[in-house]
Amino acid sequence: MQVKIEDKSSVKKVLSFEISKEDVAKELNIAYKELKKKADVKGFRKGKIPRKVLENRFSKDVHADVAPRLIQEAFIESIKEHALNIVGGPQMDPPELDPEKAYVFDITVEIKPELDDIEFEGIALKKTKYEVSDGEIESQIYMIQKTMAKKETVKEERPVKENDFVLIDYEGFLNDQPFGQTPKIENYVMGIGKEGMPKEFSEKLTGTIPVQDLEIEVSYPEDDHDENLKGKKIVYKVTLKEIQEEILPELNDELVKDLGKFETLDDVRTSIRENLEKGYIQRIKHELSEQIFQNLLEKYEFEVPEALIEGELNGITMEAEQAYSANNTTLEAAGLSKEILRTQYRDVAEKQARRHLILEKIISQEKLELSDEELEKSFEEMAAGMNAPVDSIKNYFNMDPKQLEYYKHTQLEKKSVDLIIEKGSITEVEPEAVKDGAQIKEKDAPKEEKE
Repeated sequence: MQVKIEDKSSVKKVLSFEISKEDVAKELNIAYKELKKKADVKGFRKGKIPRKVLENRFSKDVHADVAPRLIQEAFIESIKEHALNIVGGPQMDPPELDPEKAYVFDITVEIKPELDDIEFEGIALKKTKYEVSDGEIESQIYMIQKTMAKKETVKEERPVKENDFVLIDYEGFLNDQPFGQTPKIENYVMGIGKEGMPKEFSEKLTGTIPVQDLEIEVSYPEDDHDENLKGKKIVYKVTLKEIQEEILPELNDELVKDLGKFETLDDVRTSIRENLEKGYIQRIKHELSEQIFQNLLEKYEFEVPEALIEGELNGITMEAEQAYSANNTTLEAAGLSKEILRTQYRDVAEKQARRHLILEKIISQEKLELSDEELEKSFEEMAAGMNAPVDSIKNYFNMDPKQLEYYKHTQLEKKSVDLIIEKGSITEVEPEAVKDGAQIKEKDAPKEEKE
């Protein structure tokens, strides 16, 4: 067998094979001998069928069986001989086998790029000194109050105002006729100024005194998420029946006992503080990681195999589909598609592939390994995060060795990031202005009422 390797790029190669006519004949002889033992041809005894008859009757099937075997054996041998680190599936258009000629074919493959050692020591990193504030804790205490609040009917006669809740009946009409997609709903509780109903409801109901009948006109846009309402003008006949106020429970130890595992309000505050601190630790780690890869991706340029980018894109689109499905909708309902996502997130996918290749190189060059103790600890952390027994986590991975190897590699990637941080040049900085509600100022948090 002869094989020539042509470099199409640093990560793409074309392997050109030529299997001699003699080797082809040898494989065909073996195939026809096996066929002769089991073939059933009328007029001939099994095992006594002449080769010519077999060729006339079964050559197409024999060639279809022999050709892939020749290709596979030649391909595997060339990978071992040339130590090719192939990613993704090989691409080829196999030609038909001609017993009178050498078998010639090409296979296109992608390989992992060969990276020089990564210089990662001394990367300048800024570590934000996040601290949990009392305001953040009280904000979460307030949210607990809100979830345990009760609604009470307002007895006095007064108009609807902001933050009220109202009890209504409503039915939608299209062209003065009842519309099947907006049937009559009775005793519906809606919050004024809150999502769930068109804003026109809050606007028209505010200032109205129950009990009262009124009409609310809603013009739905052409791009409305509901196909049945797009571009339609619906007139809702509404009966405002009563106003309700949200009454927060008293903030004391009795309140938190209903939560199950707490005895006092201070226990809850302690738990909230611990969770917020864990969140900040994760946030700091994430921010440091982003700085690391911004540095390394700018410093090291290399070509990425298309197969790795495709793998990342597949993961991105799958996560997106699962996220929409969890909210009982689809990509299409949101005006998206896999093709749109693959276009939008291609750059992200390429950067993710680069990250993995860089980390893989660092793992290799630093000879990082995962000890049994480190693996055990990671299982315990995963079990705690999922509120599941450690043994169930272990059993899952024991049943799927491939998933276990993938998991171990992700832990090694985390270990390599920790090493880069450890070797980095870190400067501690104060938090910037409020970001995503993380650093909530105490003056903005709800205050505990004094008796």
